[in-house]
Amino acid sequence: MTAQIGIDVSKNKLDVCWLRDPNTLKLKTRIFGNDKPAFGELIQWLCKQTGQAPESIHVMMEATGVYHEALAYALYDAGMTVYVSNPHRVSEFGKSLGRRSKTDKRDSIILARFLDSRAHQPWQPEPFEVRQLKALLSRLDALDTDIQREYNRQEKAQIQDASKAVQDSIRKMIQTLEEERHRVERQVDDHFDDHPGLKNDRELLKSIPGIGRVLSAELTAMLRSRDFRHASEPAAFAGLVPVMRDSGTSVHKRPVMSKAGNGRLRAKLYMGAIVATRHNRRIKGHYERLLARGKAKMSALGAAMRKLVQMAYGVLKHQQGYDPQWAA
Repeated sequence: MTAQIGIDVSKNKLDVCWLRDPNTLKLKTRIFGNDKPAFGELIQWLCKQTGQAPESIHVMMEATGVYHEALAYALYDAGMTVYVSNPHRVSEFGKSLGRRSKTDKRDSIILARFLDSRAHQPWQPEPFEVRQLKALLSRLDALDTDIQREYNRQEKAQIQDASKAVQDSIRKMIQTLEEERHRVERQVDDHFDDHPGLKNDRELLKSIPGIGRVLSAELTAMLRSRDFRHASEPAAFAGLVPVMRDSGTSVHKRPVMSKAGNGRLRAKLYMGAIVATRHNRRIKGHYERLLARGKAKMSALGAAMRKLVQMAYGVLKHQQGYDPQWAA
């Protein structure tokens, strides 16, 4: 017997629902703060109310930016089984139940019923070194964005013939941001040096034509963040699977990419795929065959991105550098 718990996570509070009886919808709800001291109170309350050991308590929550992460780790460390679902799936499930209004309490009830309705894949924490790497890469990307914004401001200031004080301020900001970017970039390289397993993975990925220094780091972080079993899984995780839109005789829309994953990774994969269509013999052939069959250029590039991820998965799975003859 397991206890089914739904937790709606917001920045400052947690709305908790214990689904005591799925048939009669008998519930027990309570609100806790979203901070570490409150996590201990929540764990004690769940064990006391349900009469179950932590190992028999299953908790469903939505992925809510960063606000759910600390709670997920606390519950996992306590021995509970944690599930983190895509908010869109939970929302669609709620609509199927005829939900008309939306409150945090009602969302926690929907989450508990969603957990009870079907089998789900339990959430697994990322290895600590992968979490650190992802944080560094995210910071590096944020700095790149800020630098580009300052360059855009500089161009605008030059066109408008802004004052010397304004242009000097922009130049100083660009210099500061670029210095910080170089510092974080060195930290990324140092992180790989401090973790030989990750460094070896990165070097293996760089053996694939189309995957360079930047993309290899992003793919290492993605592929080592989950226990992927098949090459199709990381492609789906990155949002690279086509979504069909056919219905009856009147709806025949062109398939689109799901885009259900990390947008930053897809942007870098896009650039990698462009390079691969020129220098990776296998991907180039695949890309040209799709174009010859009448596929749109963007659709063919999406297929090249997907193939690149599948190659990366294979290289890490077998721990062997890319061999064009073997790949063919």
